[in-house]
Amino acid sequence: MKQPIKLFYFLIFLFITTGCSNHHALSTSVIEIVDYDYRFSTQTLLNFTKENNIDKSLIYQWQNHWVIYCSTRDAGDIKVKLENKYPKLTIRLYENPFYNFNRQKYSHEKPAALWDNIIMTSNMVADSNKQNEYLQYHRTQFEKWPEISKGFSNASFQQVLVFRHGRQLMLIISIPKGESLDKLNPKTTENNPRVVEWNSIMSNYQVGIDDAPKGVTWVRFDQLK
Repeated sequence: MKQPIKLFYFLIFLFITTGCSNHHALSTSVIEIVDYDYRFSTQTLLNFTKENNIDKSLIYQWQNHWVIYCSTRDAGDIKVKLENKYPKLTIRLYENPFYNFNRQKYSHEKPAALWDNIIMTSNMVADSNKQNEYLQYHRTQFEKWPEISKGFSNASFQQVLVFRHGRQLMLIISIPKGESLDKLNPKTTENNPRVVEWNSIMSNYQVGIDDAPKGVTWVRFDQLK
């Protein structure tokens, strides 16, 4: 009986390690940490992640904003621990994306073995009717705007997720590890004018977050190295 038992545990180990390293075998959520007093530091967050066995590669930062891009099963517990330890911080949890493009599902092609995740944030405009229009566009995009999925697939986007917390949006674009979004993104519009049209329409519903630089709609978080 020893051999089958060893094989069973090896398969479990393989599933866990591959799922975590590829970061697309699990349902994911985003925790955003905002320090409006500018007293919190990246090193403090790194100390917290070390104490709680959180992989620091899951941490991204833009100025006084940090995000932890982690499995949904861990997100709620991490958020509670952060709130208890740092009560002066603003902490938001983004769960259950309202938009989910999956290249493998769309193209039936094998996904890249490892991904880099590009994380950006913006706000929806402060008009509730326009917010509903924006969400409806995304609900029906696969049926009414199939060219968008084609553009994402042509650009080798492995997954595109959009989460929301109130007005704020959190966008995750997953690309093959080692690739560049600046290099891949133009391929979404190659011979695909509907993507240009889509992007133009979407710009009417998006504005920068409160502390974004003037004229900047989407700010990008940098992964900690």
